[in-house]
Amino acid sequence: MEFRPCIDIHNGQVKQIVGSSLADENDYADENFVAVRGAEYYAELYKENGIKGGHIILLNPVSSAYYEATKAQAMKALAAYPQGLQTGGGINADNASEYLEAGASHVIVTSYVFQDGYINMEHLEKINRAVGKEHLVLDLSCRMREGKYYIVTDRWQKFTDETVDDRTLDMLMQYCDEFLIHAVDVEGKNQGIEKALVEQLGAWSSQPDKIPVTYAGGVHSYEDIGLLKRLGGGKINVTIGSALNLFGGELAFDEVIRRIQ
Repeated sequence: MEFRPCIDIHNGQVKQIVGSSLADENDYADENFVAVRGAEYYAELYKENGIKGGHIILLNPVSSAYYEATKAQAMKALAAYPQGLQTGGGINADNASEYLEAGASHVIVTSYVFQDGYINMEHLEKINRAVGKEHLVLDLSCRMREGKYYIVTDRWQKFTDETVDDRTLDMLMQYCDEFLIHAVDVEGKNQGIEKALVEQLGAWSSQPDKIPVTYAGGVHSYEDIGLLKRLGGGKINVTIGSALNLFGGELAFDEVIRRIQ
């Protein structure tokens, strides 16, 4: 189990939001925290503590008036910590190399691969060729519907018909180096983790020869960290956002590192 920090950027600022509230219309989101510091501050902090594999997420679509400001923040973070952070948000086979050249260790992709409700194999193969398996993270962020976890796209607003299950994970791991999975229904709510999802991911990760999985969503106490470690069999990496004292929460950054690593 590893701690994978985050830098979420919305409307040109580092923020923590309620994931299910994000909307393209008027670039709206319910905000838990808005930083006064730029993204590079957090990147430098993670670098100083030797924490790799964190992710920068651009939460504005390319069509947004704020997109360029959001992208500029991401680029500052990558420059501050080359090869230490992954980057996602609006990335496709045509622009992925820009982020890798700017210092991203991996690019994170969702909507480009999951289109019209299904896996677009042509796009998956294209971005795999463009960046290589070793530089690709697939974001399988999901929401519960009818007893199953369905992958959601377009800043978590659209359901696909693809479920997070062993069959999907086994197929997709052939194309990428890691999975990033936000439990969107609990993301940013500080109400506890999505236990059933963590158990499911832990069971898959405990099988031989699987790739890393990073879980995000709902961690709001040190007890949650212990629960996630137990339910995930120690195999699931974790991101903590709104609950972390860096983002206005009560969990101390140093103590989180100590308990996880």
